[in-house]
Amino acid sequence: MKELGKRVLSGDIRAASRLIRNLEDQVPNTYIAMQEIFTKTGNSHVIGITGAPGAGKSTLTDELIYSYRQKDKSVGVLAVDPTSPFTGGALLGDRVRMLRHAEDKRVFVRSLATRGSMGGLSKAVGEGIHVLDALGKAKVIVETCGVGQQEVEIINHAHTVIVVLVPGMGDEIQALKAGLMEVADIFVINKADREGAGKLYKETLNMVHMSKGSKEDAKGWNIPVLLVESVLEPHKFAKSVDVLREKVDEHYQYLIDNNLLSDRMRRKTSAEINEALWAAILQPVLNDLEKDGKLDKMVDKVLKKEVDPYSLAEEIACRYIK
Repeated sequence: MKELGKRVLSGDIRAASRLIRNLEDQVPNTYIAMQEIFTKTGNSHVIGITGAPGAGKSTLTDELIYSYRQKDKSVGVLAVDPTSPFTGGALLGDRVRMLRHAEDKRVFVRSLATRGSMGGLSKAVGEGIHVLDALGKAKVIVETCGVGQQEVEIINHAHTVIVVLVPGMGDEIQALKAGLMEVADIFVINKADREGAGKLYKETLNMVHMSKGSKEDAKGWNIPVLLVESVLEPHKFAKSVDVLREKVDEHYQYLIDNNLLSDRMRRKTSAEINEALWAAILQPVLNDLEKDGKLDKMVDKVLKKEVDPYSLAEEIACRYIK
């Protein structure tokens, strides 16, 4: 595993892909590779793209990759998809949506499954960001799968969060809800040729204005609301995504200039310690319970109403945690 970490640091794409797969599958001792790379990370700008399903996040991500490549920036992408109920892996394919970058060695795209995470992002996402960072990607884009309001967890991983809204999809109501409003550093009104785009733009601007007063706002960041043209108008679409890319970079520079980047890094680190602690405590217990069918026997007892899950959990906790 230590050798795998070294290969990632040397820029070995296959090693990075294998390490991310091991992280997703929770292969034993993978943490040794992570220990090898961890001290070399912290150099990438992490960009989160979230929003409702069908908002056009993948198309936007694809064009954002292209825009960064025109600036000679290397890009890594973690595309989070729903978990397949059959394989446990990502339900959708990543390269299908971003095929034009398949031959570009400075672009690395990987799908990750949500794995049932309530926040829409599995533990492997935070770890995968470190892998792409260690691989030397200047920009790491995390595209969430768009399961809804629970996806605010992206704020624990990204330096810059883009929230994508689309007219006619009920986004007006979604924007009013606290979660997405609070995590957005940049709003994008995608498919701006659709009817209702102007109304959504004004409503979002009003919401941004009403939300002013946060600590970061006080230092000068005005959350931009950008209109992105339809992909059916390729030239206009590319031009509006270039403007988005400029705003994303402007936000990152703003965080650096105002000593706010460390706040975001601290939040991410705190979340990672929390996840690592849960894994370190819970996983060995689950592994032991699954051995020799102990967990199955417990499920049978609960199904027969011989015991309730709460008493069972308390009994197990008392047994393992001294």
